[in-house]
Amino acid sequence: MTEKLIDVVATVAEARALSAPPLLIVDVLTDYLDAHGIGTGPVRWDRIGEGQSNVTFRIRRDDIDVVLRRGPRPPIPKSTHDMVREAKIQQVLRGQGVAVPTIHHVCEDESVLGVPFYVMDFVPGTVVTDTLPDFLAETADRQALSEALIDRLVDLHSVDVTVPEVAALGRPDGYLQRQVKLFSALWEKNTQRSLPQVSRLGEWLAANIPVTQAHAVVHGDYRAGNAMIASSSPVKVAAILDWEMSTLGDPLADLGYFLATYTDREHTRTVMDLTPVTAEAGFLSRAELAARYAEKTGLDLSVLPWYEAFALWKAAIFSEAIYTRWLAGEAPAAGGFTGALETGVPELIEAADAITGAIA
Repeated sequence: MTEKLIDVVATVAEARALSAPPLLIVDVLTDYLDAHGIGTGPVRWDRIGEGQSNVTFRIRRDDIDVVLRRGPRPPIPKSTHDMVREAKIQQVLRGQGVAVPTIHHVCEDESVLGVPFYVMDFVPGTVVTDTLPDFLAETADRQALSEALIDRLVDLHSVDVTVPEVAALGRPDGYLQRQVKLFSALWEKNTQRSLPQVSRLGEWLAANIPVTQAHAVVHGDYRAGNAMIASSSPVKVAAILDWEMSTLGDPLADLGYFLATYTDREHTRTVMDLTPVTAEAGFLSRAELAARYAEKTGLDLSVLPWYEAFALWKAAIFSEAIYTRWLAGEAPAAGGFTGALETGVPELIEAADAITGAIA
């Protein structure tokens, strides 16, 4: 039987007694925060979310309320879970008016928690997923949230990528080609079963890559679940979270992913429908969101189905990695999501195949 992973311990002695390192050692963190003047008093912590990639904790002391974000347990694949880069991206984008938390401190010293981490503002609000908060009781407010989500994506894609600090965040040329190649390689590394349709779909995507119409800052995981919504009126997005995958590239990759993970009443659900409340009355449909994006950006969305299929294919591959790690006892279960991946991954590929069949 796989040993249960312990995420947080109070002391170094407790950490040394474990077969796998914890995510947080309270006395070590307390000493580190004291040494860098980040609050005073005892550290109180709460895990935020059930992230299967990077991990987020709310940290409170007598005079601070912040968030600590770190990568998963080592070993960490090269070029992934780069907390230093993720913090820098947010610092740059905040300077361009994007709604991101303020970064207060970045720790590159892996001896503290085993991996780099950073500390940022705690942004109050609600992440809307499977429960409707009271401030979305009216259908007009639900429509306003749909509009705010798509409008913030438009704002992100409107950031001037020629500004030197922004231009340094990535290389936009060839973004789609690199993504297809990267995820094709990741499938073989992260699966323990035979699903040949994954490779076939990757080959189809590679052979039908559309022409990129614009270069933009791409979030890489833009969805309702990564948006903190202010608990106030009028409805607004207080902060966009989780910038691990961000770079410069094709903005329609973000739009395709956002739509593929946004639940409405017109599309079959997949395991990536992580915000089922958006199927309720008042929320815009995927088609209405796409139309609003097209109106505000002027981009041609006739090729949007390719990006939606691409998003589902990518989701199948990174979900398979989560599933494989869970089977090996290397990652905790995330509610019902992880166990559902046995059938959920093939269903994502089926959904992507259905789109490619319609546009082939």
